[in-house]
Amino acid sequence: MNLPKKLTNKLKLRDESNSLRSLKMPSDLVDFSSNDYLSFAKSEGIFDKTHQFLVDKNSKQNGATGSRLLSGNHQLYNVVERFLSDFHQTESATIFNSGYDANIGFFSAVPQRSDVILYDEFIHASIRDGIQLSNAKSFKFLHNDLVDLESRLLHFVRNDDSEVYVVTESVFSMDGDSPDLVTMSQIIKKNNAFLIVDEAHAVGVFSEGLVQKLNLQHAVFARIITFGKAFGCHGAAILGSKDLQTYLVNFARSFIYTTGLSPHSLATIRIAYNELQSNHQHQKKLTENIHHFLEEVKRLQLNFIPSCSAIHCCVISGNENVKLISKKLEENGFEVKAILSPTVPENKERLRFCLHSYNSKEEISKVLTLLHHSKLVSESHNSKR
Repeated sequence: MNLPKKLTNKLKLRDESNSLRSLKMPSDLVDFSSNDYLSFAKSEGIFDKTHQFLVDKNSKQNGATGSRLLSGNHQLYNVVERFLSDFHQTESATIFNSGYDANIGFFSAVPQRSDVILYDEFIHASIRDGIQLSNAKSFKFLHNDLVDLESRLLHFVRNDDSEVYVVTESVFSMDGDSPDLVTMSQIIKKNNAFLIVDEAHAVGVFSEGLVQKLNLQHAVFARIITFGKAFGCHGAAILGSKDLQTYLVNFARSFIYTTGLSPHSLATIRIAYNELQSNHQHQKKLTENIHHFLEEVKRLQLNFIPSCSAIHCCVISGNENVKLISKKLEENGFEVKAILSPTVPENKERLRFCLHSYNSKEEISKVLTLLHHSKLVSESHNSKR
């Protein structure tokens, strides 16, 4: 059966703007695109230890069998959530099936009709989708701009029936940069608002995450952490008070109305944390690679968005231009993803480099040298048009 005409037209517009997406199989190219920052996703050691952990716990079922409120709250949920609470120095950890589910569940359920959500203009799509499902009013503030944030906070006069929630990311997924969380938390506390921080791209890369690194865990109302990036597995958790956990269990629809994670998924999370705690070589090598990457960017005078994380972005305006340079890198053996509009704003298209513990310094130098040459060729070609 053919697609409805409206859907066909939307696909046609995507194609005409050179931004039509498609699924591709994994390649054997040098990886500068995945979120497997610490190489945990490919770790045979974690795989084997996960199996043994399940055997030791006498957990030999394949699935959760139902939602957590029905039959799916198997014993490993309590084991892993207790561990996460201790590790992240919080009262409770509530596991969701994914970061998307966690953000949808939180923002659709927690802010109420008379409340206000202030969100960074570059916030992740999953948070935006959750906000759209909320009955609260929402307003964006300029990216990492604390002056703009404070002016907006002052604009909303608090009363007994309203709360203000401020949401940001500790490492932004499309820029790799970070806000000044210390000053932000002080501004938010002064204005009696609630701070929510998405730490998807910080946990693991920065051990417990930037919130704990800065000793701000008690200044944050809720943290969203995910296990599909540095931890190399699946799932997410919302960290906060026990009362917040009780509320989410009762009102977060993406928690209530879905089958729970399998015991194997929970076991993998627990073993990945063991690896993080016991083997610091992964983080050490990743940190060394980040420093080398920054040195090479400076040497080659490349224009990257400032970042000290594992994500580094070179803005190359135009979907066609950035796809051509990505293709050139691919032809030379490197997988670097072109991030196109509308995922990012028009004229802010970019190459997104994700660094890993398993990348070599030689690979980093070579791919950046290729980028330098490809950009020069592209700029010369465009100037002659």
